[in-house]
Amino acid sequence: MAISKQRKSVMLVVLGGVVCGMVGLSFAAVPLYDLFCSVTGFGGTTQTADAAPKEIGERVIAVRFNSDVSNDVPWRFKPSQLEVKLHVGEVGLAFYTAKNESAKAILGSATFNVTPLKAGIYFTKVDCFCFEEQMLRPGESAELPVTFFVDPEIVNDSYLDDVTTITLSYTFFNQGEEALRSYLGELGEDAKLASRDVSGKTKNN
Repeated sequence: MAISKQRKSVMLVVLGGVVCGMVGLSFAAVPLYDLFCSVTGFGGTTQTADAAPKEIGERVIAVRFNSDVSNDVPWRFKPSQLEVKLHVGEVGLAFYTAKNESAKAILGSATFNVTPLKAGIYFTKVDCFCFEEQMLRPGESAELPVTFFVDPEIVNDSYLDDVTTITLSYTFFNQGEEALRSYLGELGEDAKLASRDVSGKTKNN
């Protein structure tokens, strides 16, 4: 009987440890996954840099642009150009435009990726609007730039020899009413004023 109780106690301790470990891993999973993607380019995650490469290579790659919004973002969001061609190491500048076609202010934030996914480790952004909060009032529009280059090191990777085109995609998501109120509070503005229908009072672009 004593042995049975001891086994039960040991089992409870082990199970408790497993549960705690799983909980800990679940919290660590997202940042670890993000770090893994950032380093490896897995899942089409791009790289970042503060400056352009010193050398420009001869290989030319076409960069295409794609845009999307989640169902709760009533914006017209599209790239200003469909494609640009540039040499590896050459810095490119592209623009997206977003317009709020609803009757209330929306606070959005964009995620991104590139395809083919294997090209993510060589596609590098110098500056972009991704993950930055963007608020648009009713009828308001914004021009959103992205500066980028394709790392010249791509020519040394035989696995990428077949890549002639890279597509950069952005998707805007609604940050929600609470985030909007907090954002407006930081600006010192009235959330009700910014969210109400201002048709005829806001210039449409």
